[in-house]
Amino acid sequence: MTFTLSVGRTVQLEEFESAVRGSLPVAVDDGVRDRVRTSRETLEKFVSDGRVIYGVNTSMGGFVDHLVPVTMAQELQENLINAVATNVGAYVDEDAVRAIMLARIVSLSRGNSAISEENLDKLIAVYNSGITPCVPEKGSLGTSGDLGPLAAIALCCAGQWRARYQGETLPGAEALRRAGIEPMKLSFKEGLALINGTSGMVGLGSMVYERARRLLDTYLLVSALSVEGLRGMTKPFDPRVHALKPHRGQQEVARRLWETLRGSRLAVLEQDTEAILAQEMDTSVKAGSQPIEDAYSIRCTPQILGPVLDCLTTVGGTIENELNSSNDNPLVVPAEDDVFHNGHFHGQYVAMAMDHLVIALTTLTNLSNRRIDRFLDRSNSNGLPPFLCKENPGLRLGLMGGQFMTASVTAETRALAMPMSIQSLTSTGDFQDIVSFGFVAARRAREVLTNATYVVAFELLCACQAVDIRGGEGLLSDATRELYTRTRALVPYLDRDITITDYVEAIASDILG
Repeated sequence: MTFTLSVGRTVQLEEFESAVRGSLPVAVDDGVRDRVRTSRETLEKFVSDGRVIYGVNTSMGGFVDHLVPVTMAQELQENLINAVATNVGAYVDEDAVRAIMLARIVSLSRGNSAISEENLDKLIAVYNSGITPCVPEKGSLGTSGDLGPLAAIALCCAGQWRARYQGETLPGAEALRRAGIEPMKLSFKEGLALINGTSGMVGLGSMVYERARRLLDTYLLVSALSVEGLRGMTKPFDPRVHALKPHRGQQEVARRLWETLRGSRLAVLEQDTEAILAQEMDTSVKAGSQPIEDAYSIRCTPQILGPVLDCLTTVGGTIENELNSSNDNPLVVPAEDDVFHNGHFHGQYVAMAMDHLVIALTTLTNLSNRRIDRFLDRSNSNGLPPFLCKENPGLRLGLMGGQFMTASVTAETRALAMPMSIQSLTSTGDFQDIVSFGFVAARRAREVLTNATYVVAFELLCACQAVDIRGGEGLLSDATRELYTRTRALVPYLDRDITITDYVEAIASDILG
């Protein structure tokens, strides 16, 4: 199976992630080739006509006011990718690098970047060969594109820098030699075409987004299982009451909880509680045997996760739009027979989307943390033993230690929720005077996603423990029983104190697929 790019095709995020994770080979059709070729020919005509064009016969960045003859094009473009390849730190994981490369291929294939057909083919060949350039993760401004990350990739394509190939880290030239690929030779504008765009943050952000979407889908099931484990009431999820507040996300979350809990014998019917309390009522003021309402972490789940769902929908649309854009400078548009100096490389859309994703995931983490506390606190769990420790309490500590971990991870996650998209600093002789930090925001979102998944994994472990204490899987709804069974294949009922780190890691991996 081949992932083929064609003119007019909108690449969906889900198929994009599947192509990356499945290592599908990439190809472009004849229509794409015609557009790429025409864009290059249009630029060559402009050069022959003596037009002054950024990055073609001028220098770049802080030297934008310097004119450079096109006879020096290769040297200028190679100097560009070497000069800006200054990222530092650990290397980005291989799936994320492949996503960045594929995002750049998608953008260049739109035929407005004036890269040569030959060099586009070489970029595709490097991608298809499995060569993964070593991309240090820290240092991108996210404006003028993700210059550092994309330059590391461009350097490898030009036979420089380092790459991972067939389990080894090699000089870029050696990786190309082993794969049978000739290094790129860059002519005017081509270094810019490879690095001057948002493909770094888009590639990484796409992978984070798709995993966040899977986490939320799973968390709606976890939420239903937690309602059962805590003996929560179902009526607050009745779609009839949510029709009175027309937020789509809230209504969708309520509907899914309502349907998921259908048939449960652990979740509580509010009318049953009302009947019990009515029998207890007399002429005195006294405490009833149970409350008429659940705490907010149960009852308000649609109002809390609804905004998270709506946020993810918006974030996904933003990233998908950016993926399917021409986002470098200048753009050569054959249909207009013109070149446009522009700011499409600016990553503010993606930076803000990633910040919003962080806020959404932190909200989810806060909710999960509160539910964990209810599971472990005897006074708030509707009859569960403290720390879900039924056997030998006191001699055993039960799941107390897991709360240490989730409290720490939740606090760390909150600290990571400071937006990156507002942190602009000027650079490049005040030429790049407002920047997005979109790649940093995407990295931050990836870390927050990992943290959120650990907290959710422990909540799921607690919910399964609570279900067993209350009588087992036979009392669950059909939908939550499936999640319970899947989790029990990874972690047993805990009637003794053992280290649960590996169990939490296994559940977290299962949640993200």
